[in-house]
Amino acid sequence: MEDRKKDHIDLAFQSRISSGDLDRRFDYEPLMSKHPNRDLPVQEILGKRMRAPIWVSSMTGGTAKAGAINRNLARACREYGLGMGLGSCRSLLQSEKHFADFDLRSIIGDEAPFYANLGIFQVEEMVLNGDISPIVKLVGKLQADGLIIHVNPLQEWLQPEGDRLAQAPADTIRSFLEMSDMRVIVKEVGQGMGPESIRAMLELPLEALEFAAFGGTNFAKVELLRSEEARQKYLEPLSRIGHDAVEMLGIVNHIVYEEEDIPCKSIIISGGITNFLDGYYLVSKSVLPAVYGQASEFLKFASRSYEELSEFVSHQVEGLRIANTYFRIKD
Repeated sequence: MEDRKKDHIDLAFQSRISSGDLDRRFDYEPLMSKHPNRDLPVQEILGKRMRAPIWVSSMTGGTAKAGAINRNLARACREYGLGMGLGSCRSLLQSEKHFADFDLRSIIGDEAPFYANLGIFQVEEMVLNGDISPIVKLVGKLQADGLIIHVNPLQEWLQPEGDRLAQAPADTIRSFLEMSDMRVIVKEVGQGMGPESIRAMLELPLEALEFAAFGGTNFAKVELLRSEEARQKYLEPLSRIGHDAVEMLGIVNHIVYEEEDIPCKSIIISGGITNFLDGYYLVSKSVLPAVYGQASEFLKFASRSYEELSEFVSHQVEGLRIANTYFRIKD
């Protein structure tokens, strides 16, 4: 006790904080709950049961480091009860050279939601050809729970070697759902999406809509940085167009309130989520069942070591337990 009191005296002046630093999204209710139990409430979502509302958003595959990164991520998902979306599995449609980078079911376990991932262009090609069997085979071989379709027309347009879509992505996704009974998640890749696109997806029987909102990794900007200098200079304003997670959640909630029946089962709130308080706030405000996703923070730690990744995740889960017990969302 004496040492603790000495620490309090020594650290008191370092611990002063101004009202300008106050996070005003929450009411703190210290009198209404005991200390939290060991675990967060288990949530049934994305076809499985998750012990924490955290989704490891799609990242990488087919590179030298991808296998080790993905195995670390899958191991963390198993240990902490998270869900995971793979990075683009496009390379596996042509070759199994990098299959081991994606073959994670034995690591992540049967209880965690685990999804394969393809771009809208690859899905469009197969839909227009009337044969989606390569996708069905891919998802089956990975023992994935379903497929993420990432929709990235702005990225493809700005990519020096980008593909060109023959029809609107919403039409391709509708057709794919008619041709397949697999679980499907649709996501953007860093710009988010506006009300017309959101409404179109909520009206489909998707397992989830993932925001991939403006504020995280911006793949339009990534592609511009890969382009020639003049293109970077003149087209750079395009990378500043999009919708952030707060705006997108507001659109979703408005549509859900407006419509009696929404076929889309859930949402994954991602893009610009910097910590567990961002995730807790947005998930708590969602009308639809929701989890929150992160990519770059997971990637940073997973590329170093499993020990550092585990430390990061454990503190995120601890923070959620505290927030879930004592913090209430302000209207």
